[in-house]
Amino acid sequence: MSLNSPAMADSRRAAAKWLTDFLRAHGGASGTVHVRAGDELLLIAAHNIPAHVQQITAVIPRGKGMAGLAFARVEPVQTCNLQTDETGDVRPGARAVAANAAVALPVTDAAGEVRAIVGIAFDSERDIPPDELTRLIARSAGVPIPAIP
Repeated sequence: MSLNSPAMADSRRAAAKWLTDFLRAHGGASGTVHVRAGDELLLIAAHNIPAHVQQITAVIPRGKGMAGLAFARVEPVQTCNLQTDETGDVRPGARAVAANAAVALPVTDAAGEVRAIVGIAFDSERDIPPDELTRLIARSAGVPIPAIP
């Protein structure tokens, strides 16, 4: 499937609708869906993410930023505050997102390979408790993932 094909446009719309529903169900202020294409992640849906941040995050290499680290580690990467994080996991562009707590959730296939990363950010600064993280991971598995050439 070409990245500019009508089928990809349909996939992007489906992912955007899913993301909006996911954010609403979990109290998220903003979020993203990236799908795996080799050793990179491609942005296919974003909600309340500034246009310039979408441009910067259109393609993310493994290991860069929260999404890239979740891809590399095959585990969630989170921060209690995007604006003040000093771990090095949060890239400077993420501070342009009007949110605080955030988590990047890897979506894996049956073999444990990362297929997508779902990002969700919240209005408040907080730690995401393990039970909530478990729910977010389980629900993120339902993201529609298009076949990427």
